[in-house]
Amino acid sequence: MASGPGLELALLELHKITVFPLPAQGRVTIGRATENDICIEDVSVSRRHAVLHIGSTVRLEDLESSNGTFVRRAPRSSDGLITTEDMTRVPPGQPIEVPVGEALRLGSKLAVVRPAAAEAAPGRPSTVIPVVEDEGMRALYALAEKVAGSPLTVLVLGETGVGKEILAETIHRRSPRAAAPFLRLNCATLSESLLESELFGHEAGAFTGALKAKPGLLQAAAGGTVFLDEVGELPLGFQVKLLRVLEDRKVTRVGGLKPFKIDLRFIAATNRDLEAEVKRGTFRQDLFFRLAGMTLVIPPLRERPAEIRGLCQMFIARASEALGRRPPRLSARALARLERNPWSGNVRELRNVIERALVLCPGDELTEEHLPPAPRPASPQVATVEQPAPLHGEIEALERQRILDMLARCGGNQTEAARQLGISRRTMVSRLGDYGVPRPRKR
Repeated sequence: MASGPGLELALLELHKITVFPLPAQGRVTIGRATENDICIEDVSVSRRHAVLHIGSTVRLEDLESSNGTFVRRAPRSSDGLITTEDMTRVPPGQPIEVPVGEALRLGSKLAVVRPAAAEAAPGRPSTVIPVVEDEGMRALYALAEKVAGSPLTVLVLGETGVGKEILAETIHRRSPRAAAPFLRLNCATLSESLLESELFGHEAGAFTGALKAKPGLLQAAAGGTVFLDEVGELPLGFQVKLLRVLEDRKVTRVGGLKPFKIDLRFIAATNRDLEAEVKRGTFRQDLFFRLAGMTLVIPPLRERPAEIRGLCQMFIARASEALGRRPPRLSARALARLERNPWSGNVRELRNVIERALVLCPGDELTEEHLPPAPRPASPQVATVEQPAPLHGEIEALERQRILDMLARCGGNQTEAARQLGISRRTMVSRLGDYGVPRPRKR
């Protein structure tokens, strides 16, 4: 399915939004079966559930699904909630128009067809302005301002979703290199061979398909900043090559003999404890010292609740603009609920919750009722004799996590992940089904 720049289907779940790019025009099938253009692995979704017809308008057709396809077309209820009465069932075989930004439901899954998020120009910062209201964050960004003017390599640490890339962009924008490219690279999504070819470039004939010489990304970003996200995921073999680049400021293309000088600043980021990885032997100590010219640690969102109001306002404004509507105000009770949330997924989770709530809120006020249910309080601890967990359950949990880690390393490529794990692709697919893991789809 060729993606176009116009629209995307966003699947809105409690704390996660899954985005599927849509073509500029054509027919897009949706269902639980993997042969659909958009696969939604949920029991409430039929194997062949619905079709989006995309052209000058977007029309939604139900394919005689078991649990129905619905679009919000009726007048809104007084409290602003989407109820069954607010949703009109799409008659099977009779496509109806879906306004962009309007809520639709596939079985029990809520979704919205919306304008695709605008991408930053290649190699340029996205001009995102950070929300800095917490005292600790103010001190952190003040230190980042001082570091920005220096040539130091910077290591940014923090949990997933805390805003490591935003801090890296801020350092770049405040540095003497601001007019040059800002190159992002996710180290967890590329294999070692692809990392070397993409970063360093290759000569003609270096490998099958290399018909002509190609400069690498490090040469293309000359004078700018390279952001190495998820640097803790780098294969050990490539860590040696990266260390050499950091020390010599030269790259040699794959299949080449002549080194090329590069003028770059490096900023690396990870959610891993690199010192612990060094002790385990999975990360080189010399590379760690080279990357950590200055280390900046971003605290998790749960430790900086003063920033939640500002972040919510920013996300509401941004999502409302994308949907072509006036931003609703955030009620005091909704804000209080958000400030109490533990936010294990940090800023990224908060953004997803706000975007989902905005679709559920058709009126002028985003209230507590539009938010996901509050997390249940932990049960009181009872003094009992601790029983060991069943061994079978522990093995399953370890196997599931190992499969997820390998899929992430292989960029969602199931065949390659299965090969690395030493199992067949059929076994991989079977395990994904057993553990209730949605199968990654190629974009």
